[in-house]
Amino acid sequence: MTKLSVNINKIATIRNSRGGNTPNLLQVAMDAERFGAEGITVHPRPDERHIRYQDIYDLRPLLKTEFNIEGNPKIQKFVDLVLEVKPEQVTLVPDGDNQLTSDHGWDTLANKEYLTGIIAKFKKAGIRTSIFVDPDLKMIEGAKTTGTDRIELYTEEYARHYTKDKAKVIKPFAEASKLANKLGLGVNAGHDLNLENLAYFKNHTENLLEVSIGHALISDSLYFGLENTIQLYLRQLK
Repeated sequence: MTKLSVNINKIATIRNSRGGNTPNLLQVAMDAERFGAEGITVHPRPDERHIRYQDIYDLRPLLKTEFNIEGNPKIQKFVDLVLEVKPEQVTLVPDGDNQLTSDHGWDTLANKEYLTGIIAKFKKAGIRTSIFVDPDLKMIEGAKTTGTDRIELYTEEYARHYTKDKAKVIKPFAEASKLANKLGLGVNAGHDLNLENLAYFKNHTENLLEVSIGHALISDSLYFGLENTIQLYLRQLK
């Protein structure tokens, strides 16, 4: 069974747009778990435009499922936060400081030495590691050499072309997941997965362990309600 981790960044964006504490981020996270989410994901950025660093400290003692913190490990404040909070998983993403959203995976060959060092630091602290990668077989092979526990396949390309030719666009992801499993790497996925394309992706990738979904899920909840929406996404993963 593929786990669903709900990314709550968009809840923080709405809250921050008016100040105050509406919607209550902590309550939403706990409700998401109560409604069936098997993990909570956050992705803090240096300008704290959505998730704030304090939110992460506040969330840690409240969560009962897996906590996944995504971010750029080249930002020392991020590294310090993760080592202090000790989530179940850290997902390393090569974001720029002012990047709107994640838009590419690591070059695991060019960054092998760096990734190996930072991954060892997180693993020494007992934190499972995952690195954001494109569905490029050379990058998957490179990921294996870094010592990471898992990879997260960046799925924007799949989502963008899904309605045009889903059989063609899923192929590199199917091959990437097959190789990752052969190499002993766990496979996660995320970015622009939604109710339309999620089941097909899950059914055509090998041993998909986890998907993290935020923007589409929170948007759908405006129509269907959060509890019903989480159940709809879980149904796509069965």
